[in-house]
Amino acid sequence: MIYPSPVDPATAPAPRYGSASLSDLLPAIARGLGVPGFPGGGGLELPPADRACVFLVDGLGWELLRAHPEEAPFLTSLLGSSLGGSGEPLTAGFPSTTATSLASVGTGLPPGAHGLAGYMVMVPGTRTLMNQLRWSPHTDPHAWQPYPTVFERAHTAGVETCQVSSPLFEHTPLTRVALSGGTFFGRLTGEDRMDFAAERLAAADRTLVYTYYSELDAMGHRYGVDSDAWRGQLMRVDRLAQRLAELLPPRSALYVTADHGMIDVAPENRVDFDDDWELGAGVALLGGEGRARHVYAVPGAEADVHAVWSEVLGDQMWVATRDQAIEAGWFGPRVDNRVYGRIGDVVAAARDDMAVIASRTEPGESSMVGLHGSMTPAEQLVPLLEVRT
Repeated sequence: MIYPSPVDPATAPAPRYGSASLSDLLPAIARGLGVPGFPGGGGLELPPADRACVFLVDGLGWELLRAHPEEAPFLTSLLGSSLGGSGEPLTAGFPSTTATSLASVGTGLPPGAHGLAGYMVMVPGTRTLMNQLRWSPHTDPHAWQPYPTVFERAHTAGVETCQVSSPLFEHTPLTRVALSGGTFFGRLTGEDRMDFAAERLAAADRTLVYTYYSELDAMGHRYGVDSDAWRGQLMRVDRLAQRLAELLPPRSALYVTADHGMIDVAPENRVDFDDDWELGAGVALLGGEGRARHVYAVPGAEADVHAVWSEVLGDQMWVATRDQAIEAGWFGPRVDNRVYGRIGDVVAAARDDMAVIASRTEPGESSMVGLHGSMTPAEQLVPLLEVRT
C-alpha cells in the first residue's frame, strides 16, 4: 500500500502558552488580587477585582458555544467580553483533556511543568500506564505534581479561597494536586453550587472562588455534541451561569471558561489499534486517548514505530517523536526532567475527524461518541467570558 506523505508535526497549532492559555488564567486573576509572585508583562492581563470567581464547565468548547446561540442566549451575549473585549478565546493546552487542563488551571503551569501530560501516561521506569483522571494505579500525588497551586498561594497571601464542586471530588488525588488551597465545599446540584459560590465571594474583602460543572461533558461523550441530551445540558449551563452572574456581590469578576471542546467521531472514522498489526508492531504500551495518543515503543523500536505511524496515519494526524513534540511547544516552553519519560516515544494528535481507538483494551473510551484531546480549534479553543459588578 502507498501512503500519502505525512504532515509535518511542526505545523500543528500549538497552544498559546504564556499569553492566552488556561495556564495563564489564574495567574492573571491572582495579580489582580494582589497575590505576590505573579509578575505581569507579556501574558494574559485582566482588570483587577477584589472578588473573583472561575466557573469551569467541562466540555464547553468555544466553537460549540458559538454554534448554539439559541440554547445559550446568556453565554452568547458575553462572547464579546472574551479576553478583555477582544472576542477571542483561550487555548486549553495539549492534550485538550480534563486532567491536563484542570492541572493547568489550578497550578498556572503548562503540562510540561505540572506533568499531567495526558489522559493515560506511562510511569517512567515501569511498563505501567497511569490514568491521571482516575489516578489509577495510585501514585504519590505530590511526587507526581510537586508545585503549589495558585489557590494555595492566594490563600497564603490572605485571600479567602475555596472550591465549590461535587462532594465526590473532595478527596481525589487530582483535586489535591491541581485544585487544593483554601476550603473545599461539596454541593450536589449545579444550582446549589452557584448559590454557594456567590455566598463565598461575599465572605471577605478579597476572595477567590472556583466552581465546576461536569454534566455537559458527560452528555457529549455518551450521546455526542449533536444530540438533544447535549443541547439540554447546554441550556442548563446557560441558566446556571446567569444565576451566578445575577448573584454576584459588588466588586466581583466572574469568568466562565472550560477545559476543552469536543467533536463527534463517526464509527467509520475510527482506527482500531487492537486489530491493526501494523500500528501495533514494536509498541509496548498505548497511552493517551483516541485523539491524542502517547505511543511507548519496545526499547530499540522507537524509530520504526514513528516511521510506521507516520506512514499509516500521517495524513490524518500530526505524528511526532517525543523530542519533536517538545521542540514544537506542544507541552509548553519547557518539559521538566520528571515529566520527560511520561511523554510517548511517539505522540500522535488527530488533525482530521478521526480517532485511534482500542476496542478490547479500552472498551469504555472506545464506545464514546464525542471525543477530544487534540489541537484542532473544536477541541483546543475554550471561552473566557467575563461578568463584572
